[in-house]
Parts: sequence; C-alpha cells; structure tokens
Amino acid sequence: MTLSSSALTWAQLRDIACAELERAADGWGRAGSRADAGRDRIERQLMTGLRETQRGAAAGAAVGRLRELGRNLQYVYTECGLVRTALNSLAHEMRGQQTVLLRALEEAEALRFTVHADGSVTYPPGGEGVVDGKPLPGGTARVTRAPGLYPSSGLVAPNPNAVRAQDIADRITGAVRAAAEADWRFTRVLRGLRAEEGLKVPDRTWTDAAGDAAAVRRLADGYLRSRIPQDASAEERREWWYGLTDEQREEFLAVYPDRIGNLDGIPSLIRDVANRDNLRLLIGELEGRGDEEARVRLEGLREIDRQLNAGGRPPMYLLGIGDEGNGRAIVSFGNPDTARNVAAYVPGLNTSLDGAFARSDLKRARDTAIGMHQHDPSSAAIVWLGYDAPQFPDGLDSLDVAGDERAVRGGADFSRFMGGLAATSAYEDPHLTAIGHSYGSRTVGAATQQDGGIPGVDDIVLVGSPGVGVDRAEDLGVGRDHVFVGAARNDVVTSVPSRAQAAAGFVGLTSLGPGGARLFGAVADPGGDDLWFGQNPADEAFGARRFAVDDGPGVLSGGRPNADAHAQYFDPSRDAASANSIALIATGKASELRSEGHR
Repeated sequence: MTLSSSALTWAQLRDIACAELERAADGWGRAGSRADAGRDRIERQLMTGLRETQRGAAAGAAVGRLRELGRNLQYVYTECGLVRTALNSLAHEMRGQQTVLLRALEEAEALRFTVHADGSVTYPPGGEGVVDGKPLPGGTARVTRAPGLYPSSGLVAPNPNAVRAQDIADRITGAVRAAAEADWRFTRVLRGLRAEEGLKVPDRTWTDAAGDAAAVRRLADGYLRSRIPQDASAEERREWWYGLTDEQREEFLAVYPDRIGNLDGIPSLIRDVANRDNLRLLIGELEGRGDEEARVRLEGLREIDRQLNAGGRPPMYLLGIGDEGNGRAIVSFGNPDTARNVAAYVPGLNTSLDGAFARSDLKRARDTAIGMHQHDPSSAAIVWLGYDAPQFPDGLDSLDVAGDERAVRGGADFSRFMGGLAATSAYEDPHLTAIGHSYGSRTVGAATQQDGGIPGVDDIVLVGSPGVGVDRAEDLGVGRDHVFVGAARNDVVTSVPSRAQAAAGFVGLTSLGPGGARLFGAVADPGGDDLWFGQNPADEAFGARRFAVDDGPGVLSGGRPNADAHAQYFDPSRDAASANSIALIATGKASELRSEGHR
C-alpha cells in the first residue's frame, strides 16, 4: 500500500493549519460562554428577582419559562463546549502527527534523500561492496506492511542509506495514516453534534447530549483527561486550577464536568457549575434506560434538580454528583469557601441516591444551616453522600451493616473531602465540624483514623451512633472536649447490642441456655456499655460531651416497631433541643450547650 491510495497525502498533512482549527474552536468557545452568561443571568438574577418580588400564577408561569430558557442555554453551552474540545483535540492530534512528519522530512533533506508524492524515498549510493569495495548503488525505499522490518540482503552488506530511507518512509506513512484515522474519527463525532430543531430541549435531547459527551471524552483523553491531577493533594489541585487560563478552565468544565465537579481542592463555585451540568447529563443518560435502578436514581436526581432551581435560602451548591455504587451526592447550603463555619453531615444505613435522600437528608443539612445562621450568618452545612452506606435488607450485602469495611473506605474519602474544604476556604483557619449520624458516625470515626485525621476539623458530633470504632473520645484526634454526642432515650440504634452481647444471645440459644448467655455477656462486656462498633459514645467511659436531646417517640407505636427517635436529631420541629445543640457546636458556641448526663 502506498500513500497515493489514501485520501490524505503527506503534503496535505504538512500544510494543515492547525491554528485555524484552534481559532474555530475559540469561536465555539465564545458562543458557549455567551450562552453560559445568559443562563447565569437568568438563574441568579431574573428568576431570583421574580420570586422575591412577584406572586401569583403569572409570576409562576414566567419563572417556568425562564427556567426552560435557562436549561436550553445550558444545553447550548454544553454542546458548544463539546464542539470546541473536539476541534482542539483534533488540532492536538494533527499537530502531533505533523511533528513526526516534519522531522522525517527534515532528516531526508539533511541526508539528500528525495521524498516522492507516494511516500517512497529515494536514496543515493553509499557504503562499499564486500568484493570490489565500490559504493553500493542507491535505490528507492517504499512503504512496508510492518514498519521497522526490512528485507534481508543475504551475504551482501546493505547500503546504509537504504535502512535510513526505509525508516523515513515508514515514519511518513505512519504519520499520514494516523492523521487520516484521526480525521475520520473526529468527523464522525462532529457530525453527530447536532441539536433538534425548535426552541425546546426535551429529556431525549439530554440523552443524546450524554452520548455526545461520552464520545468527545474518548477523543479528548490524550488531550485533556491526562492533565487532570487526579493523584495530587487538594492544595496542588487548587493551584493547578488557578494556574489555568480561562479558556482551559472552560474546556475542562465542558468536557469533564463529572471529574472537575467531584475533585476535592477545586473551588466550590466551580464544582457547583460543573455538577449542575453533569446532573443534566446524568438525567439524560438514565432517561435512556428503563430498569428499576434507573427509575429510583432518576427520582433522586430530579428532586435535587428541582431544589437547585427553586431558589431557596440558604443557596444550594452541588459539590458532588455521580452514578457509581449506590449513587453520590454532596450538597451544601451556603458556600463553604466563604463561610467561617462549615458543618458536613455523613448519613448512615439505607442512604442512597433516591427520592428519600433528596427530600429527607437534604432537609437535615438545610435545617442545620438555618440553625447555624441564627448563631452566625457566616455558616454553611453539607450533606455528604460520598460513599456506599449499607442497605438493609439487601440480600447478602445486608451483612455490611454489621461490618465496618464500607465505613473504612468511606472514611478515607470523607477525610479527603474535608481536606479539600480546608484548602479552598477563604479563611486561614475556618471552623469545621464533622457530623456522623447512625452508621455515618462509624464512617466519621474511620475518617479520624486516617494519617493526619480529618484535615481542619475542630469538632465532631455523633448522633444516633452504634459506635465509632474507638473506645475513647480522645482517640478521635480533636480532643475529648471537642467530641459531642446526642443519643435519644428511645433511639434503638444507640442501644443496639454489642458484638459480645450478640454472641451471648447466640450462646443463649444454644447449649448453655439463658444463664450461660448472661455469664458470657458479662465476661465479654463487663460494664454493659459497648455498642456494635465499640464503646457507647453516650457512656461516661467514652469521655465525650453529651448534649440534651428529646426522648423521641416510643419504640412501639400502635403495637408496631417505631424508629422515629433515630431520625429526628436534625429536625427543629421534632427535636428542637438536638437541632439547636448541633447548630451551637457547628458555630463554635459549644459553651452554650445544655448538657445531659451520661448513660
């Protein structure tokens, strides 16, 4: 095969103006920026102003139309960004092959070889014959099927120029073939980046956009993805982001909103922008499926989207969103980068990215933020679903709730997240509080056992805790006076049997009988103050500060089990004492707490 049979010649590759591709990319970037600016003005100015100053059906209809227009502009921004990156990636690949070609041509010129239109290379006589010592004749090297493999010349010493010419011909051929293949790949993707006619952008269009984004990401792997500092520290990622040009930032946001939005160390405003775009892409992607998991996940994503567009107070920031595992969602009420006080709440058992999470767990963070604002307006509260909490019942996986593997993995991620908040804060030493509820308290406990503990955290709050994996408050790394516990009298989780007691119960059902079980339990847990994951945090021996909470509803209601006492710690309408205590701690005013005796 020679280059004359290819649609692209080496002369054409040599003359391609990659700068023109990049200028075209810049034009698409400017169009996307205008769309993004329009969306931002609609969402942050026009819709907010309408909600605050107007009431009634007409105002509601106007808000709805503005929201639709904002989403349309979001789609324009996304697609323009994809076109821009595709063109820049094509220029990047073409320039790389041009470099290979030009080096080969320069070498040929230096050696006085002749490169023909079909890619063959003519070389002059050289070397000397074995018999007569005369220079060996020149010739023409043509493209081989396997570059680097040259025909053997038997006992005759080859003209050294032949080997060099063959290498040059193969490099020229390889560069042109790679460029032609890149041109074919990018042409297919660019032709697919077309929107529907009309002014509406329905969900099916976002499904297409998700596919478009995936296609461009595959093309841009070598151009963009490898430059994202995945393995760097939060401080290094922050410096990397600030070191980019505006154009580079826009490109990363357009093509990799999922990676930038979930990267600890990136400023919260940027993560929010990226994750809102990724949220729409995730909804579009899941719209293309029809299974039960997609239905459940969509319910949660749509509810988060609804709240983001509702314009409530404190304002919401989407700091993380993803579809891996049981789903990921990190939502802040208030900007944690500009808040003096930041609390991050880790939910527990049965939490996943679904409608219940989007309604209940987000409300807990919002209630906490509102309570904190009453003590210090410079406050933000976060719900962090950044790990796979155990699900019950869930087949064999239900046993995970009895173990701490998920807590250990989640604790490492939570520690990194908090380190990111410390790195992006406008304050040199912000007041950070980690809050663990239920199994989430075990996850917070695991985070404290990472090297360096939880970066920047001043206080730890444990509510509804089955134990945190350590037996003493001082083992959590913030000092025992900075560990706070809320445990309602009727919360069954704070009274769950320890492993030793559970084993004793098993013994009681076997050969030793009830008496043997009591004896076994007394030996295994002499004080009777252990929970499943170690010492009961509400017990005096643990050494934490226990704050007042309501008893909560009884464990039986109408003859049926009732776990409401486990769920109301954050709700000011159901447990004002607990909700206010959490707000006081999170704003650094623990001295005003009303204490409660230990168990």
